[in-house]
Amino acid sequence: MDRRAGVTVRADLRVTRDRFSLELDLAVAPGEVVALLGPNGAGKTTALRALAGLLPLTAGHIRLDGEPWDEPPNVFVPAEHRPIGVVFQDYLLFGHLSALENVAFGPRARGVHRAAARALARDWLDRVGLAEHAQAKPRALSGGQAQRVALARALATGPRLLLLDEPLAALDASTRLTVRAELGRHLAEFPGHTLLVTHDPLDAMVLADRLVIVEDGRAVQEGPPAEVARRPRTDYVANLVGLNLYRGTADGTAVTLADGGVLTVAEPAAGAVHVAFPPSAVSLHPEPPAGSPRNTWQVTVTDIEQHAHTTRLRLGGTPTVLADITTATLADLRVRPGDTLWAALKATEIRTYPA
Repeated sequence: MDRRAGVTVRADLRVTRDRFSLELDLAVAPGEVVALLGPNGAGKTTALRALAGLLPLTAGHIRLDGEPWDEPPNVFVPAEHRPIGVVFQDYLLFGHLSALENVAFGPRARGVHRAAARALARDWLDRVGLAEHAQAKPRALSGGQAQRVALARALATGPRLLLLDEPLAALDASTRLTVRAELGRHLAEFPGHTLLVTHDPLDAMVLADRLVIVEDGRAVQEGPPAEVARRPRTDYVANLVGLNLYRGTADGTAVTLADGGVLTVAEPAAGAVHVAFPPSAVSLHPEPPAGSPRNTWQVTVTDIEQHAHTTRLRLGGTPTVLADITTATLADLRVRPGDTLWAALKATEIRTYPA
């Protein structure tokens, strides 16, 4: 079933600022979490600010159920009149207010009586597991607790669109794991539309139903997390998900790569294709390997990076390639930058798909 069939938030975002321009089409279905993922400066925060009403569009439109929020030059609904909730990267809690009053602030700003707003705030603090911290000021809260207060404040207004701007970026690694799981649970229960802005691929993969990859103000790839991870279409995405990615022209089981080199693949194809495989699929040898038919080519070690349980080698050659090897293999090969090795790759390890 196509979840986008029930889309009620549609945005044709066109923003020009100085030398940067954003041209991005977005659609978010009820109950769907869409993640904008991209490098710094790609336009993710610009898109979020436009949806929030903090940055007017230069052209295009933003609509909820067909009702325009921003449609230059005649329509612009200010942020305070849009049914949105926002969780900012630094949470922006009011330092002089308790957690309870921070959460009650949104409903109060929308005209809810003080007692009712506080009752609503208590309910939300209980939902996020912070009922006992209702009277605590932000400075007395941990990073994870502050993030949950910010989420409760955003949801207490009953928003139809929830905007999350790098909501886990300020947390340390150990806290992030727990809070990510809690955030995922709350997003799964939220019936409205959610847009998550992040540069962290793990946050996007775990929390989102659909990814929109943004580079230089344009969407370069879109789809479910698993599909994007399996079939990256840009070097940025390939680096995020840890794959070697090449472009080339296929003729049967031979793919001539755009930057040089030829790879043999298992499944015949024709025309322009992407070729992808994990660094772990590459084996390294001091001499040309013998045995079963495979892709082999000479490479030169250009960089060595130590990871938790593996070592990643960047290797110059035709083609250049990333290879992950065990510490034991590294010790056996005794490689250093500048050393020459032979790379080997089985055809069955290579994934090929249309470019």
